Amino acid sequence: MKTIGLCGFGRIGRQFLRIALQHQWFVPTAIADIRDEPTLAALFAVDTNYGRWPEPVSGSEGLLTIGDRNIPYYNSAKEVPDWSALGVDLVVDCTGRATTQAGAQVHLNRGAKYVLVSAPSKTLADCDAVLLKGINLNTFDAANHRIISMGSCTTNALAAVVKVILENFGIQYGLFSTVHSYTNSQSLTDQPMKDRRDSWAAAENIIPSSSGAARALQFIWKDLQITGKAYRVPTRTGSIAELNLITEKDCTVAEVNDAFRKAATDGPLQGVMDVLEDQWASSRIVADPHSSIVDLPLTAKEGKLLSVAAWYDNEWGFSNRLAEVAAFLLERI
Repeated sequence: MKTIGLCGFGRIGRQFLRIALQHQWFVPTAIADIRDEPTLAALFAVDTNYGRWPEPVSGSEGLLTIGDRNIPYYNSAKEVPDWSALGVDLVVDCTGRATTQAGAQVHLNRGAKYVLVSAPSKTLADCDAVLLKGINLNTFDAANHRIISMGSCTTNALAAVVKVILENFGIQYGLFSTVHSYTNSQSLTDQPMKDRRDSWAAAENIIPSSSGAARALQFIWKDLQITGKAYRVPTRTGSIAELNLITEKDCTVAEVNDAFRKAATDGPLQGVMDVLEDQWASSRIVADPHSSIVDLPLTAKEGKLLSVAAWYDNEWGFSNRLAEVAAFLLERI
């Protein structure tokens, strides 16, 4: 039986584990992070966005205990665990530091056979493949895909929309904007940050930001001409992406929405994409497991310009796909 190691126990790593345990897909052979065990256990036990874990959770030296599961814990502040000695086949990296080839290669050098990165790689040369459920996961090649990127939450949200539009109407070019909840890259108070715009209080400002989603989408569809940007806003989780497109084939709002309805209920995007028929705000999609939830009443058309909006819980939706892809890989490596 193939085994998994989890490196990085932050926002995505903890939700990833919650989902894996809830579905009984797997229990990691080991977890690695740079913080102390009791604090990480407490953060897993009580989550501001997703509530309390239903079992006792505790942390002691070298161990995280969740219910009756004892998961070895390794502090990776100085060194990544010896995955070979632990018998780990697949490492899921949720640290944000494996977006370069060198960062991901560390796990392979330490004995892991495969690395699944929970972030968009800097360039296509920094990973062997970008694989998304419902999009191109069936192209996984165990012999050649050792470092696999899952893109970002926005990548997954947009990819589902792009797939439906491409297959039904074609795309000449497009521009997206994502309104995204603030993240750990920002500060709660005004202070100098690496990215100057992040220097202002995240809970009090709308902060323009970059998005790696366009680059990751082009890893999948090399001729796709789409670019975009992000705005971080004072919500704890839950985001929305608006994609404005010029399609190759003329279409109506009704035709586009019917295509989304069909994709959500039949085919590879079932369980990945959903649609909303009524008018909602962001709280509606918190803890929703779908990657892309198309708001059908917001679909609009003016001349040749098509506008589509898709919601996504940027933590929970993405973590669901990450856990599903990890389970998929474990069966095929």
